[in-house]
Formats: sequence, structure tokens, C-alpha cells
Amino acid sequence: MTKTVVVSGNPRPASRTSALAVAVGSALSEAPAVIEVGALGAGLLTPGDPATADALDQIRSADLLVVATPTYKASYTGILKVLLDQLPSAALAGKRAVPVVTAGIAPQAAAAETLLRRLLTELGAEVLPGLPVTEADLPSSEALVAAYAQDFHSHVTAG
Repeated sequence: MTKTVVVSGNPRPASRTSALAVAVGSALSEAPAVIEVGALGAGLLTPGDPATADALDQIRSADLLVVATPTYKASYTGILKVLLDQLPSAALAGKRAVPVVTAGIAPQAAAAETLLRRLLTELGAEVLPGLPVTEADLPSSEALVAAYAQDFHSHVTAG
């Protein structure tokens, strides 16, 4: 069974981005673990913080990562970068990763998804097709997630 971990890089726990990411993770596997990076607070910057160490352990033990972020200044959030910077080089080797990005407009979402894809690739992950979503499309996210999951399973089965 695939161990899936959803990493929500929104500074606000239980955000729309987080809800989208959890929906994607749940559509791709059964009962994914969820890491709300915003809930880690100052522990992200505190060496040896138990909650941050646990989050990093969950990421390292995952087979599939759903990594989500809203678009901030044309990129992923700083807190997501702070968390992922604590992983050593090639820490995600052998893992699949799905970038999920929300933004105000499609070009912003696509640009941030590209940058997140590069970061995950730099860490060694096999980055699968992502899901960039605009705020206008968030109300129809259930249909977007269902279509994405169908394409995902077709891609994984064919690959």
C-alpha cells in the first residue's frame, strides 16, 4: 500500500489550498497523513523541534507526496521552503510528488507550479503532473480533483 503524505504550505492551517491538497491526497490513496506547515509555527526555525522533526520523518517515509502551496510573490510560500530546506540533498529520491498550486490567475499558478516542481526535483523526487488551480476554479474543485485523479491513475498505470 502506498503511504501518501499531504504537505500544505499555506501559512494558515485549514485553508482552501489545504482542503484542495487533502482532497487530492484522498483521491489518490486511502487516508493520507496531513502536514499543515503553518501549524508548525516557530518550531520550523527551532533546531530539534519535535513537531518539525515528525513532519520531516513523515515526508521521508512517504511513497507519494502531495505538496501544496498558494502562490505568494509568484512562487511557493516561504514556510514551505523553510520546511523542505531541512531535508538533505536527494532526500526525496525514489518518491513521487504531485505539486498542487492555487493562485489568483492561471499564469501565476503555472509559474508557481513550475518553481515548486523544480524544488521537488532538486530534492530527488519523481515529479508527476501537477494541479495548478485558480481561485475562480476553487468552487468546482471536487470535479477538478476527480478529473485529476482519473488522469493520475491512468498516468501511473501506463508508466
